[in-house]
Amino acid sequence: MNYTTFAKLYDDLFDESAYEDWLDYTKKTVRIPQAPLLELAGGAGRLAIMLKQNGFADVTVFDLSEEMLALAAQHAQTAKTDLPLIAGDMREWSDFDAKFGTITSFADSFNYLADQEEVLAAFKQVADHLVDQGQFVFDVISPYQTDVVYPGYMYNWHDEETAFMWSSYGIQEQAHTVEHELTFFVYEEAIDGFRQLQEIHTERTYDLATYQQLLIEAGFKDIEISADFGRSAVDEQTTRWFFNATKA
Repeated sequence: MNYTTFAKLYDDLFDESAYEDWLDYTKKTVRIPQAPLLELAGGAGRLAIMLKQNGFADVTVFDLSEEMLALAAQHAQTAKTDLPLIAGDMREWSDFDAKFGTITSFADSFNYLADQEEVLAAFKQVADHLVDQGQFVFDVISPYQTDVVYPGYMYNWHDEETAFMWSSYGIQEQAHTVEHELTFFVYEEAIDGFRQLQEIHTERTYDLATYQQLLIEAGFKDIEISADFGRSAVDEQTTRWFFNATKA
């Protein structure tokens, strides 16, 4: 195996069944699938391609990572799909003034922002890039996930050329905050050995009322919240909240 980027390793190991769940949720939630749709923090474009293959004709991917967008271009080429790609920061979409009927964002994207001010800034950017009555559909992890599920969580995987270790730790000084230590060992023929790649990812979340208030401040109304990809109501053990909001 040749040396590769962390983005590609992450993309290769991502749970494909989650994409099917996000696809089903989007299909049953989005009111006007023919309207232009932006996949915010769309990463390697896998969900965006699936959306295009399922009746969403006009889909664009927006992501901070140039490496992820390069993978999205490769996936789109393989799928023989036209997929516009935009590089940018969700907190400040400079030089990008397009409007969309729907903006989606999944896989904890807003949980990687530093604080409530950054979340609000990102929500405002979403509102600014939606048409009137446009739809904002996204998910975040809940405090139950950060405070109960993740602390002490471990996952290990390997094949002949790659090993992956994931460990999560709660941060006592910061409410509803967790760190993920992600480590890959990748075999390289040139050195006849394994190269280690490691990243630390920090996620934080807030109570449900905070997200609702931030959405209202950003200019949204008719905020619907569900669990399990829209299949059930929220309860005290919900690990991921799904939001469907309309631009006021």
